[in-house]
Amino acid sequence: MLKVEPSDTSEQRNIMNQKTVTSVNFTDLGLAPVFTNTLVKLSITHPTPIQAEAIPVILEAKDIIGIAQTGTGKTLAFGLPMLQRLALTKGTGLILAPTRELAAQVDEKMIAIGRELGIKTAMLVGGANMGAQMRKLRENPHVIIATPGRINDHIRQKTIDLTGVSMLVLDEADRMLDMGFEPQIRTIIAMVPKSRQTLLFSATMPPKIEKMASSYMKSPVRVQVSTAGMPVAKIHEEIYFVGKEDKSRLLEKLLIEHKGTILVFSRTKHGAKRIARHIQDMGHTATDIHSNKSLTQRTAALMGFKKGTYRVLVATDIAARGIDVSDIELVINYDLPDAAEDYVHRIGRTGRAGKEGKAITFAGYDERRDVANIERVTKKRLPERQKPIDLPPLRQSSIKERDYESKKFGGRNSRGGGFKSGGSSKPWQRRR
Repeated sequence: MLKVEPSDTSEQRNIMNQKTVTSVNFTDLGLAPVFTNTLVKLSITHPTPIQAEAIPVILEAKDIIGIAQTGTGKTLAFGLPMLQRLALTKGTGLILAPTRELAAQVDEKMIAIGRELGIKTAMLVGGANMGAQMRKLRENPHVIIATPGRINDHIRQKTIDLTGVSMLVLDEADRMLDMGFEPQIRTIIAMVPKSRQTLLFSATMPPKIEKMASSYMKSPVRVQVSTAGMPVAKIHEEIYFVGKEDKSRLLEKLLIEHKGTILVFSRTKHGAKRIARHIQDMGHTATDIHSNKSLTQRTAALMGFKKGTYRVLVATDIAARGIDVSDIELVINYDLPDAAEDYVHRIGRTGRAGKEGKAITFAGYDERRDVANIERVTKKRLPERQKPIDLPPLRQSSIKERDYESKKFGGRNSRGGGFKSGGSSKPWQRRR
């Protein structure tokens, strides 16, 4: 049974408003001692800006739109006040996340901060056993963390009851809409009580999010701690314009120069597998993660990356917002993302929680327009670096791969979505 003693939220808000964010602690925000004590044990002593702004609003039972970039602590911004509110209202919390990885990340943090209270969670994601999920639901969890597609599976099979949901969280709402989950979200919202408290968190604020907020939220308080679409300030960014044949050589040089944990982004599933294989040939431990991998394989890859079994993780954009690994030294965009907005989410995997990070992007000479779109979204120029003259020689594995692709596809251009002449570059032909 959840049981906490509430703090005087309105008084604590006054204290918070008299201080700078760096001098505020979690007690000032109105959190009960059971949570602040747990945070101390987890070595979390001061709130991030989004936590400092959002927690008091949520504790006042208000709907909220939280705009902040990845890596700024949004999970605790809604997770902590959600658990405190549920302890007082005896309702159920429902958290929607766009990917299995992000759902697992949220579930892990909710368990960590609610362990001493006996918090029970149920994670409902695709690729996992439905029977096991049904057993979890029968245990009456305090919080359900789910992807929209899988929770709709349970709705169709009538294996879930959402009438007890008192708090609904839409985490990474912009990404869920980008992935086409709007119909599923509408179905879910229609199943939960209208009297609920709704918390919407997003890295960007496109018109679709504005429309969703006006349709499903009650006078939401908007909290924005950074300009929508802007990367985290402490990430040092660079870009190299290189030919396709030099990408693997430049990657090898960067892997030698940087000794820490590295995340590499590929546009396609085949590319992720190929890049990981090349990195292994270079003598580094590496694995890949993408939508063709099973849930078990993706979980094992992420755990291996977190524990240091693999120094390098190669991922497609499906994992851009689901990787919560501390101290990633470098993010490398081996390929540009299909959508300029995804650039922000990719590089947000480094420089997390106020730490410094670095992001290096590779771009083809014919991709300057795509780079300009990224600069328009981020509202700044990407510092261009000249290709080093001392690149390692091209490895045999890369030569064989290049020759194979040339024979099979007739020479794809650097965007990977069409042919150099007369080909199609329709986005739906580039599968991740």
